[in-house]
Amino acid sequence: MLVYLTQYLSILGRDIHMPITFHHSLLKVCLTSSLLLSALAAPVSLLPSSTAFAASEEAAAPSSLPKVKVIGTGGTISGKSVDETSFQNYKAGTLLIQDMVDALPNKDRIAEVTTTQFGNSGSSAYSMQDLYDLSLQVDAALKEQDGVVVTTGTDTMEEIAYFLDLTVQSPKPVVVTGSMRPWTVIGSDAQANLYNAIKLAGSGKTKYFGTVLMLNDTIHAAREVTKTNDYRTDTFESPQLGMLGYIDEKNIRIYRAPARSLKPAYEWATPFDLTRIKKEDLPKVEIAFSYQGAGREAIDGFVAGGAQGIVTAGTGAGGISKAMSEARQKAIEEKGVIFVTTTRTGSGSIYSGGKNIIAGDNLNAQHARIMLLVSLSFSKNADTIKGWFETYGAPQVDLTDK
Repeated sequence: MLVYLTQYLSILGRDIHMPITFHHSLLKVCLTSSLLLSALAAPVSLLPSSTAFAASEEAAAPSSLPKVKVIGTGGTISGKSVDETSFQNYKAGTLLIQDMVDALPNKDRIAEVTTTQFGNSGSSAYSMQDLYDLSLQVDAALKEQDGVVVTTGTDTMEEIAYFLDLTVQSPKPVVVTGSMRPWTVIGSDAQANLYNAIKLAGSGKTKYFGTVLMLNDTIHAAREVTKTNDYRTDTFESPQLGMLGYIDEKNIRIYRAPARSLKPAYEWATPFDLTRIKKEDLPKVEIAFSYQGAGREAIDGFVAGGAQGIVTAGTGAGGISKAMSEARQKAIEEKGVIFVTTTRTGSGSIYSGGKNIIAGDNLNAQHARIMLLVSLSFSKNADTIKGWFETYGAPQVDLTDK
């Protein structure tokens, strides 16, 4: 306003003989312009209260979509093929997870998606210490997110998923996915698997299920699933027990729930809280495969190499050769090695055990190894570990009090 009055006085000083009516008009214009600029410069709080409230309400309105973090570790799903029809000739762990998520259409309809690049390698390239870091990262993400998706290669996907299943402390959904064909070939399953995994994690339908695996539109419990074919897109199956459910576009059907999901919330988490140990505490645990005339050298070699635990993949109901049995007994008596018995048949349960020999129930050898490795990280007592195998390793539905 002072500026406009100054301009008025300047004009007045230049032509004092102007008619009085001109002076009134000029002063009116200056004052009106000053008030108009003042109004335009006024803070929002000077607007009518209802308008200000509506503007503030619109800006602060939270999204109704679930928040899902996608953690990329590589694998075939992030593979780049030589050309669009090179189904087997590709380099795994090439594309970045952010670029892959950005390429998904309509993801804004199912979740608010953010990404983290944990690594970009084939699944077999990761050490158990790497999985320690991955598990802690998943738990950290779930403090802010409604669900987490982990993308990885399929070769050891079931082991990565089961490690997360045993160690992640949050009950929120964790979904592991990948693909059997690289991202860049025609007919790839990569895009559909990633999209559906995000949808499943955001739906909340597997909360308290632990970690689940989702490929080819089917949902499996991490403890029970295994890879059954080296090329087919329907490679993952859960022998005897079957899948948990499947996804058909907007329909997420859950027909079976893991026994773990029936536990009270305060009993849900396992005792395997990785914040209580260091990654260096993860022990060496191996698998010895039995067959006709199997020698003892594998077990002897594993013990000499520092193995604290060994899983035997036995014939039939877990049987091992005479030579392997002798090596096992020596390892128990002289080194205190703990053994877990499983079957190489691909399905079935093991019940018999003995001193430092734990029955693996219906865990396959690779799952039993993960369970034994995690258990030995928290206790060296065979009876304690046996108890964990009978509860967390072989969860059963208990309806006696229902």
